[in-house]
Amino acid sequence: MPSNAKRITVPTFVGMKAAGQRIAMLTAYDYPTAMRLDAAGVDALLIGDTLAMVVQGQETTLPVSVDQMIYHAEMVARAVRRALVVIDMPFPTFHLGISRTIEIAGRMLKESRCQAVKLEGGAQQADVIAGLVGAGIPVMAHCGLRPQSVHALGGYKVQRDEDRLLQDSLAVEAAGAFAVVLECIPAEVATKISAELKIPTIGIGAGAGCDGQVLVTHDLLGLTIGRTPRFVRKYAELGKATQEAAEAYCADVRAGTFPGPEETLN
Repeated sequence: MPSNAKRITVPTFVGMKAAGQRIAMLTAYDYPTAMRLDAAGVDALLIGDTLAMVVQGQETTLPVSVDQMIYHAEMVARAVRRALVVIDMPFPTFHLGISRTIEIAGRMLKESRCQAVKLEGGAQQADVIAGLVGAGIPVMAHCGLRPQSVHALGGYKVQRDEDRLLQDSLAVEAAGAFAVVLECIPAEVATKISAELKIPTIGIGAGAGCDGQVLVTHDLLGLTIGRTPRFVRKYAELGKATQEAAEAYCADVRAGTFPGPEETLN
């Protein structure tokens, strides 16, 4: 990425759809990873509530707190020079009434220095989104599979109700969301929604017809422990490489070959 690359703002991000530029988005939870992803030219970095699962080892995204989200997001925002930085609102922060949601979202942006919040929900969250936008807080919406509602949905299942998905997406756009994540929905439905909306659609398990794509970085890098979703493409096997490097280090220490002369101070 050129050192003079311009910072991506919310209007810049929205304009990428009209310009026909596909948007690349990834998750980040710490300073060095965010710095590398930003330098690679990633357009947007999401401090996702997925950190509960991929960083903290939780079974769902539900346990992560506002304080924990801010702690990780501040590291990411400090590392970034170009990408748009978005922070997830964890469960149940946007179900507490509009005024309380504005208070929490405002604190999250102020303390983390992120540029926007993301929240799950469609038409049922339209009033909350409108309230946040009215308070000057940019909102990325999230329709389709909503991981925070995993118990209500009965698991991580593909969402197939085309009419509801379209109405949810139109509702969040009308409420003022600047973009919407479409998760785990049929590709043909995501393509139709993307054609209907003026705001960018960011797909995860929603096919190539979206305006952009997002993945959990740990999945992309092969760092996830256990099975990864079918829609993930791995670009590296860093989990395996990390374990092999640690095994080699342990072997060298136990054999007395580390440190050697080249690592020894005189």
